[in-house]
Amino acid sequence: MSTAERGLTSYTALTAALAPAAREWLEDAAGRVRLVPDDVHLLFPAVGRHCGRSKLTGTGTMTVDEAARGVLLASLPLRGEALAGVLDRLYRRGDAAERCAVLKALDRLHIGADLDTAALPLIEDAIRTNDPRLLAAALGGYAARHLAQPAFRQAVLKCAFTGVPLSGVAGLEERADSELARMLAAYAEERAVAGREVPQDVAHFLATRAAAP
Repeated sequence: MSTAERGLTSYTALTAALAPAAREWLEDAAGRVRLVPDDVHLLFPAVGRHCGRSKLTGTGTMTVDEAARGVLLASLPLRGEALAGVLDRLYRRGDAAERCAVLKALDRLHIGADLDTAALPLIEDAIRTNDPRLLAAALGGYAARHLAQPAFRQAVLKCAFTGVPLSGVAGLEERADSELARMLAAYAEERAVAGREVPQDVAHFLATRAAAP
């Protein structure tokens, strides 16, 4: 599924999930952000209270508040460094849910807002944390395109250590190389020697690599 298709799917699911009052609030908030971009700093934290925080059906790990916050970010009439500056402030000042929303929105924002690598520091910060929610949210299409290969390898290895499913790592099949395979094989061997179970997704990755021509 393309980025545009995922965006359409989440927006369709969001509008279906929101109660009329919540939908009206979000539409008004998006309109305010389009006219006064600075208002996003007041509205972004309020999304969960007005729209809810439940899982959004048919969108994988997306929640209602993440999708609604994505609507606000997509409504910002900003591009490039200006948009990256707003995203940085929202991320640095936000709680875990708000940070996840910023990270998950980067892929779609990148397509239409010339972000390039300007938001990469947010990805790098999320990978450094010990919060698996942030790590999972960081490793979307934006990270797959822009994260340096050594950092990408370390992020995937950290997923294995923290239990974040490798299936959620965007671009893993395309970016996996022999060094990443070596790192994961060493991790799997270490666990086996210690009598600990090797995570199924790690075992599957290694088996697939071994079977490749």
